[in-house]
Amino acid sequence: MDAFSYLIPAALIAVALVLALGIYALFRGGDFGRSYSNKLMRLRVVAQAIAIAVLMGAVWWRSSH
Repeated sequence: MDAFSYLIPAALIAVALVLALGIYALFRGGDFGRSYSNKLMRLRVVAQAIAIAVLMGAVWWRSSH
């Protein structure tokens, strides 16, 4: 087993967790929603970019080795 067997699920779980927290903050509203919903959705975009990079790295690694 290589590191990607652990990195891929971890990256996908991180994206799902940040997405769920962002949606919760968005619908909760109030001060919490104003403070955190936009920040969490930006964090989701960063987490998705990292997840895509991990997936592409896995594809490259497995095709070359």
